[in-house]
Amino acid sequence: MLNDLKSNQTMITYIFEFIGTALLILIGNGIVANLVLKGTKGSDSGWTGISLAWGIAVFIGVFVSADTSGAHLNPAVTIGLAVAGKFSWSLAPGYILAQIFGAMMGNFLVWLNYKKQYEATEDTGAILATFSTSPAIRSPFWNMVTEIIGAFALVFGVFYIAGGTVGDSPVSLGSLDALPVALLVMGIGFGLGGPTGYAINPARDFGPRLLHSILPIKNKGKSDWGYAWVPIVGPIIGGVLAALLFMLIETLQ
Repeated sequence: MLNDLKSNQTMITYIFEFIGTALLILIGNGIVANLVLKGTKGSDSGWTGISLAWGIAVFIGVFVSADTSGAHLNPAVTIGLAVAGKFSWSLAPGYILAQIFGAMMGNFLVWLNYKKQYEATEDTGAILATFSTSPAIRSPFWNMVTEIIGAFALVFGVFYIAGGTVGDSPVSLGSLDALPVALLVMGIGFGLGGPTGYAINPARDFGPRLLHSILPIKNKGKSDWGYAWVPIVGPIIGGVLAALLFMLIETLQ
């Protein structure tokens, strides 16, 4: 009976990671679609609109899922917390899969919402932008550096927003932490996001890019898998570096 209860609770946490990530992508990539697709009423929102909307997207995703799953919504956060000993490695694969599938579901809903606009859009780059990121100037090493810095800022901030402490106590976001995390992501967008579109989240990029490759979208073009490793590897490195610095600071206190 106890094992069944633990199993059910674990599944519920995965479900809320899925839901939170789906909401994150629905709102976040929804603003991108509203901005770049042909035939919408939001084409004048610009980078300010994108940064604000992604902050709002994070707020919603975190607020909904935080009290149940801790609202990682991002493999870089999950891995960073696990490296620092603040999250169980045994749960990490399930969290990451839930995040990837949640991101796919969120972008699937974006596609449904803007179905007629996708049909009217001929720009393959604009269509891909509503799913995954791409660099303003393609330079894989420096694009990765940008993603490392952005993800480092995110994960290191999460440690302290979530109440990082010395010792074995877990670090987990609660619903009251939704606004500071949203402001952090908004700041990253405004301050660091221009070179790569600030994926800072492997699931946010990989899941929707995979969906782009399989959906029957008119004029969709290629999914740019040659770049796809950058928004996966960069954020993970950034998350690990944030965890290592957090651990170093713990040892010095």
